[in-house]
Amino acid sequence: MNDQPQHHCGRFRASPLTRREMLGAVGGGFGMLAFSALFGRNSIATSPLSDGRALIAPHIPARARSVIFLYMDGGPSQVDTFDPKPRLVDLDGKPFPMSMAPTQFNNNGATLASPWKFARHGQSGLEVSELFPHIAKLSDELCVIRSMTSDFAEHTTANYLLHTGSGIAGRPSMGAWTSYGLGSDNQDLPGFVVIDGGLVPPGGLDCFSAGFLPARFQGSVILPQGEAIANVSLHDSQDAQLRKRALIARLDSQYAHETNAEAVESAIRNHELAYRMQSSVPELAAIDGESDETKALYGFDAPDATTRIYARECCLARRLVDRGVRFVEVTCPRTIGDRWDQHDNLRGGHEANARAVDQPIAALLTDLRRRGLLESTLVVWSAEFGRTPFAQGTNGRDHNPFGFTIWMAGGGVRAGTVIGATDEFGYRAIDKPYKIHDLHATMMHLMGVDHHRLTFRSGGRDMRLTDVHGQLITDAIA
Repeated sequence: MNDQPQHHCGRFRASPLTRREMLGAVGGGFGMLAFSALFGRNSIATSPLSDGRALIAPHIPARARSVIFLYMDGGPSQVDTFDPKPRLVDLDGKPFPMSMAPTQFNNNGATLASPWKFARHGQSGLEVSELFPHIAKLSDELCVIRSMTSDFAEHTTANYLLHTGSGIAGRPSMGAWTSYGLGSDNQDLPGFVVIDGGLVPPGGLDCFSAGFLPARFQGSVILPQGEAIANVSLHDSQDAQLRKRALIARLDSQYAHETNAEAVESAIRNHELAYRMQSSVPELAAIDGESDETKALYGFDAPDATTRIYARECCLARRLVDRGVRFVEVTCPRTIGDRWDQHDNLRGGHEANARAVDQPIAALLTDLRRRGLLESTLVVWSAEFGRTPFAQGTNGRDHNPFGFTIWMAGGGVRAGTVIGATDEFGYRAIDKPYKIHDLHATMMHLMGVDHHRLTFRSGGRDMRLTDVHGQLITDAIA
């Protein structure tokens, strides 16, 4: 053993560890976690938190095991989807009678009635626009909240709020918080997965970030077509893989011993998970092996290409929760109308987006129900905000954070229910207004987590998804 002092300048790291030092580091922490996987064991630790999750057990009895978050990028119009307003028909083309708050583009026009008709469906009598003929048939599964509000009227900040509970970048997303709190029921797949249909939300990948949480809790992005994750297929022999992983583990252990960096532990965990995913992801992504009936149900062969993409996304989401993934976000495909962001051509844009998602979402709910998964899966349909009941220009709608509609299904929610209301024009929430933090608190509650108690120390204080806010939407809980 070299007992001579080691001299080095600030531009170089210290000389390599001796064998004795390296073995000591391996036995002491980070490296032990990696080496346990290298030799084929799931875990050698006795701690119930050895998988990285924060909670030994849920705070309260969980109603849902997983979440599927159907993100409607851009903001569907509430008065054209799930919140009918006959008064708009009476005043169509006339000056809007309420005071208008400043809008994103301030090109405000006259009152604009919905171009689509509404009808009541199911035993609940839920009113649904003709934009969603398939979802309408499952109206008795839905818990519709017509009084959601946002703090922001611009896509990026509103998306950060929706995804992370804060209007600025750098905070952990709700999927990361869920994975941090509860882990994954499948050690061969991440706890938080984002299915990329072709549109990254305004705000970018920060919407799926782990923020100040350990990096292993960030969203893993997969594709619904082709290779689900780039380079996930196994190309080396098993022996070559083991040698590479042993080298990586040794180097990581050495660096971790020198720096005590939590990031290295996350890197080790991510390397090991990536190795296991080489076997699990190809099997997961083999959705063409579903039965012909199932593929027809989702719309794999639908005439519209975007319907076919979203059909594969929704089917993949079901396969993920069936395999124990805690949180799955499904993003929208790119339609001819781009996102649900119709500042003009409301009819063409909303019809294109509804056509893409309607059949696959209805199929997802149906498929979850018949497989016995809907009761344990919380499905959430939401955008970052809604749209104005008056026109932008002549045939579009601007952003509206003052009152919009979301819905939930499965996972312990009260089905066939409408909660809250906007005014007679669908502009502002006037009955039981709720904030995004309330939605997050309720989602956490249904997963068995008290949002007040799931915290992470950062910046000198205990941080949480709902910050200092958040009340349960008790009417939504069965």
